[in-house]
Amino acid sequence: MKLPIASSAQVRAYAGRLFRVHRAPLSKIAVLHTLAAIAGLTGPWLMGRLVDAVADGTTTGYINTLIAIGAGAVLAQTVLIRFAQRSSMVFGEKVFAELREEFIETVTSLPLSTVERAGTGDLVARTTNDVNRLQHAVRFGVPRIIVAVVTVTLTVVASLIMSPLVAVAMFVGVPTMLMIVRWYLRRATPAYQRESAAYAALNGTITESVEGARTVDALRLGTRRMGRVNADLREAFEAEKVTLNLRTALFPGVDLAFVLAPVAVLLWGGYLASNGYVSLGAVTTIVLYTYQVTGPVWELIFWVDEIQVATTSLARIVGVQLVDTDRVERPGTPQDEDIAARDLTYAYREGHNVLHGIDLDLTAGERLAVVGPSGAGKSTLGRMLAGIHPPTGGTVRVGGVPLIDLPLEKLRGHVALVTQEHHVFVGTVADNLRLADANADEEALRRALEAVDAWGWVAALPDGLGTEVGSGGFALTPAQAQQIALARLVLLDPHTLVLDEATSLLDPRAARHLERSLNGVLAGRTVVAIAHRLHTAHDADRVAVVDGGRITEIGPHDELVAAGGDYAALWHSWQHE
Repeated sequence: MKLPIASSAQVRAYAGRLFRVHRAPLSKIAVLHTLAAIAGLTGPWLMGRLVDAVADGTTTGYINTLIAIGAGAVLAQTVLIRFAQRSSMVFGEKVFAELREEFIETVTSLPLSTVERAGTGDLVARTTNDVNRLQHAVRFGVPRIIVAVVTVTLTVVASLIMSPLVAVAMFVGVPTMLMIVRWYLRRATPAYQRESAAYAALNGTITESVEGARTVDALRLGTRRMGRVNADLREAFEAEKVTLNLRTALFPGVDLAFVLAPVAVLLWGGYLASNGYVSLGAVTTIVLYTYQVTGPVWELIFWVDEIQVATTSLARIVGVQLVDTDRVERPGTPQDEDIAARDLTYAYREGHNVLHGIDLDLTAGERLAVVGPSGAGKSTLGRMLAGIHPPTGGTVRVGGVPLIDLPLEKLRGHVALVTQEHHVFVGTVADNLRLADANADEEALRRALEAVDAWGWVAALPDGLGTEVGSGGFALTPAQAQQIALARLVLLDPHTLVLDEATSLLDPRAARHLERSLNGVLAGRTVVAIAHRLHTAHDADRVAVVDGGRITEIGPHDELVAAGGDYAALWHSWQHE
């Protein structure tokens, strides 16, 4: 499954909304750059006046006056450009900050089912490569395009006012330029979309290979993974080659148009001046204007290419906002804390069910252990009970209300999931814990850490709760990171907990000690523990054996052992390990 990409119309609408929201600062930037451009037009105009004055005979005082005006114009342009550039940079930073906040808000609210089906590569590429490309365009491209458009417009207008007859020669290269740019634009968008998709696939392959390095090594998949990486690299190379070929046609073609214009003005203007139709000063001014406009036009062409890259990235970023929700909030308040699943089915791919018609009732305060072979559907069942994914068929209700009808904030107050996957965010230990409860004081944090047997090592850190962890900070072990995740769960304080091998990264003795420590915290709560260590099942009120996406056995530990079925076989096998 691929995350959506916004259409050209949707991207234009989004960009238009941004410009409308920021109309005032954009207008200020345009005015400052317009004044700077007007000041910049003074030099060629003064040079033309000087040429005519010398040809006709003039005085030293007149020349000094022109030089003083020119110096004043340069000073004014310098001051205006300084304030214009500062305003442009501030504008770019503000807009990009808003874009980044909006994008992160969108990404963090995506349905997990969509994220899992789409894979990590595409989403990571959009949050890194595409955001960086858009950042470059917002911070530098928008201001520079405004500068270039204003400068080109004013220069052309000034040339036409000075001498329309000479100025027409400025446009001799325009047909060539328009033809090349049009040819480029028709091919650029699909080419850059292919390039972005290729790098997204490459990022995903490399990330998955690195994260699963132990699995790759254990199953001797190194050669296969290298083959996949090489295939993705070839596609990225081919995609990059297409965009490079487009640029190698665009830039030389534009250079040709640039060469034609000043040569044409000089030759045509020289002919007109020699026949007395215009003054030599007018020709001089327009030749200088033609050279002067070359820089802004070239910058516009450069940003045509860069904007294509940015537009492609913006389409991918806006596309994330187009992901359909996987649930619709409906009114309803749970009457109690009992959870009931009825005829529950789920398929990651249509037509390939992982769960098959499961019925399960959990009374408030009950502890249920879910066991079974790998791939049996235990984790999927846990996700259904936690409301992570809407079921493909059937329902899961809490207090009579379907889980998927509840707003996420309310849902997490009822049911929360902790898996063996965890993440330590950049920040202090306290920051990481307060993700679950922003208002928790240090005493509450300490109690939560004590509940998961983590206060001892946290207190021993260089700055205790204030110690910086995560990337670039104090490196936590996988077991410590998992304890932080469990402490968050304590702070979140839901009435039902789904623990999907939540202590798997601890050694068996430490895990057993932690689970005993958690008993006090879990008292009175409904707990669904998915585990491969059967002492968890031994302590539970009931045990559910999942195999082939169905509950094949369910009941208290002693009854299932006495029944001599699959659970009894698992128990006896585990006892003899």
